[in-house]
This record gives sequence, C-alpha cells and structure tokens, in this order.
Amino acid sequence: QVQLVESGGGLVQAGGSLRLSCAASGRTFSTYAMGWFRQAPGKEREFVAGISRSGSSTYYADSVKGRFTISRDNAKNTVYLQMNNLKPEDTAVYYCAASGYSRTSSSPRDYIYWGQGTQVTVSS
Repeated sequence: QVQLVESGGGLVQAGGSLRLSCAASGRTFSTYAMGWFRQAPGKEREFVAGISRSGSSTYYADSVKGRFTISRDNAKNTVYLQMNNLKPEDTAVYYCAASGYSRTSSSPRDYIYWGQGTQVTVSS
C-alpha cells in the first residue's frame, strides 16, 4: 500500500508559477513510475506528466510541454510538478498517482494509487 499526499496548489494569476509536491509513504517509492493528472469540472481526468522510477525519463502532455517540469527525489519519497507560465485553462484539481507497471503511462487505468488532489486555480 502507498499513500500519496499532494500539496502546493492555490490561486495564481495567469503567467505565474506554482510547484506541486506529492509525498509518498508506505512501500518503496522508487519502485513506482509516477504521474500527474488533472481534472477540471465536467471533464475527464487527463494525463499531465509522467516520470520513470529512476527519474531518467519524463513525459508530458502536449498542452503543458515546455511549461511544466516533473521531477522526483527518491531519497525524500517525493515527486514534484513545477508549473510555469500558467494559463486559465490549467485550472483543475491535480492528482499524483503511482503506476502499477514498471513504466509510466498516460492512461489513468494503469495507476493503482492516487492522492486526494490539490486545487490549482489560474485567474485571467
């Protein structure tokens, strides 16, 4: 069992930045590929970014590429999402998740542990 707790969300103006953190407890964090997803009201949960178990490989949705950066610190059992140049369309609840496979994936179905989410609101 892995428990995931996100933090760092909030209200920011367009063009601003936020850094989300996801602290993991339980089984060995470094054995899981990790992902960040988001869900806006009335929309399906969508993939934002993923990172391999070692952190050597990262993947991004086209909508955030060049603006968001995912990273992890296995010594601290934490994965991060640095979000720069935020846009109003980035407004959503952001979730971190641990993959049930050795690789990261853009499908929510491949993730077996989820955090409770943190709200990000970007004003125009």
